[in-house]
Amino acid sequence: MVFSKKFNKRPVQSRAWMFAAAAELSMLFAGAGAQAQTTYNLAGLADFTGPYADIMKDVTGCRRGVVDWWNSEVGKELGVALKIKDYDTRYDVAQVASLWPGAKSELNPILVFGIGGPDATALQERLPNDKVPMIMATAGYGYGWKPNPWVFNARPTYPHEATAFMEWFRKKRGGDGALKLGIISSEASPAYVDIHKGMEKYAKENPKLLEVVETIYAEVQPTDLTPQVARLVRKGVEVIQIQTNTAAVVATRRALQSLGKTNIPIMMSAHNSLLASGKAIGGLAQMEGNYEAYGMAIPTEDKTTARGFYEKLRDKYKVTAGYNVPCLMGLNQAIVAVRTIENAAKAVGPTKLTGEVVRKTLVTTPITAEQSFGVLPTLTFSEDAPFPTRGLTVNIGTVQDGKYTIADQNVAVPVLNKW
Repeated sequence: MVFSKKFNKRPVQSRAWMFAAAAELSMLFAGAGAQAQTTYNLAGLADFTGPYADIMKDVTGCRRGVVDWWNSEVGKELGVALKIKDYDTRYDVAQVASLWPGAKSELNPILVFGIGGPDATALQERLPNDKVPMIMATAGYGYGWKPNPWVFNARPTYPHEATAFMEWFRKKRGGDGALKLGIISSEASPAYVDIHKGMEKYAKENPKLLEVVETIYAEVQPTDLTPQVARLVRKGVEVIQIQTNTAAVVATRRALQSLGKTNIPIMMSAHNSLLASGKAIGGLAQMEGNYEAYGMAIPTEDKTTARGFYEKLRDKYKVTAGYNVPCLMGLNQAIVAVRTIENAAKAVGPTKLTGEVVRKTLVTTPITAEQSFGVLPTLTFSEDAPFPTRGLTVNIGTVQDGKYTIADQNVAVPVLNKW
């Protein structure tokens, strides 16, 4: 009887052990299929109440869309999650400098999104000590062309982008003579001065390719430039470069119209683009035959890979921004950020990311055009400059028969010397 009781207890104990073991194995296998995630913070500098408040929702909305997509489709598999918090800097140097210590303390971010010049001015000397890299959405400037950067541009300088267009346009024109260029600029901003200095130096070093017939210094918001533009026409100008603002584009276009010289095109950049300038002048048709050139995708209706990626963010990740230049600026900086973090996580592991690791990865690991869905060309950063200096391309947009369209893509950027 005793023997029978002891014997009958053993199967119960055995079954209990088996159930416990099965449960433990089940948990083990479940854990193996679900990658634990480490969350890292990104600080987003923005301008919701300053001079660029009207475009900021598109910039920040599109960069958030990229992070949401990456978290869902890439980061989850790597064991990394990213969170953004935006700070309103009002596009003001003092406000950026004031907000940054608190943002750094609150978030301990591994990367910062910058918007423009005030961010670089306020933080360029601080970020190397704080060990946090910053990614900008705009083109760069010659005065920021320094080695060992912590502030990075996905696009090269404005003169890099402009010289690429000038060589493209010279070939389109045909002939061996130098292209005659007129520049509308201003001395009101160091950034404006930097652009025309870069162009003047390139023309001086390449006289067979480019001749700057004159650089005109206009007011920041000019209303009538007819006398100045007439002077350019008399000097045989073939194209006019304006990388300042839409007011300068409108005044120059009106001057060309009044002179009956609308066959002389204006080349502008992303921030004073064909769409923006067309809106300011009273309609896109007014910009017929003019051009824009910059180192990221052109936001036309054409069925490009970049547009397809945007539409995915819109349809699946609830991005409400329009497909426009501000959105592409947000896309470009966010793609550089997440792809760099992705490369860093693969190199050191998902739990060991720091700002210093992210920066080192950025200057050692290229980001291909395929990885950016054609929003950017292949980018190869280095310690030499805050932007890639070789292997870059620009895309060129135009208005043809009243339609905003792509004139050319992947146009090579010449090698420029510092100015």
